[in-house]
Formats: sequence, C-alpha cells, structure tokens
Amino acid sequence: MAEMSDMRFLTVAEVADLMRVSKMTVYRLVHAGELPAVRFGRSYRVPEAAVTAALQRPVADVG
Repeated sequence: MAEMSDMRFLTVAEVADLMRVSKMTVYRLVHAGELPAVRFGRSYRVPEAAVTAALQRPVADVG
C-alpha cells in the first residue's frame, strides 16, 4: 500500500472533469461504494489511483 505522503487526492470537481461526468455522478459513485473517498469536513477527496483504476475498468455493454 502506498504511503500517505505519496498519495495524491483529487476534488470531486477534478474527478468529474477527468471522468467526463457530472459532479453528481461522482457523488453517486462515492456513496455507492464504487469509488473510494475520504471526507474532509463537508467535502470529499478521492485518491488519484482510485480514479485511474476506475477509468481502466471495462464497461459493460448494456443493450
């Protein structure tokens, strides 16, 4: 596991920009447990490694 000093955290807005989704979608992913996050006061921070891993996961073809 990476040490805390090596970890980089992103805001919900930064994650939304990287994933090209809305901030609400990021909040839904966090609350559903699909995207790990740490809460700082009233805001969330998402580990950059978790975003990278989420973007590399295969997407199911529905329909």
